[in-house]
Amino acid sequence: MSNTPELENVRQKGLFVEVHNGDVTKALRKMKKLLQQDGIHQMLRERERFETPSMKRKKSKARAQKRWQKKLKELRASGVAN
Repeated sequence: MSNTPELENVRQKGLFVEVHNGDVTKALRKMKKLLQQDGIHQMLRERERFETPSMKRKKSKARAQKRWQKKLKELRASGVAN
C-alpha cells in the first residue's frame, strides 16, 4: 500500500521509475536506460531536425557499406575470404 491514497487507483501509462529514499540520481539513470532500450532516445535524436529523403538514403547506404566492410574483415580474419 502506498502512503498517498490518491495515487493508489491511478493506472500507470508509459514508462515510469519510482524514486526510493529520495535517490533521484539513481532513478534518472534507470529512466535513461529504459528510454534507450525502448528506442525513444534515438527517435528523439532523429526528429530533432528535418532530414531530406536524399540524405536518409545517403546515410543508409553509408551504414550498409560499413556493415559490409565489417563483415568482410571478419571473414578475412577467419580465413574464409581472401
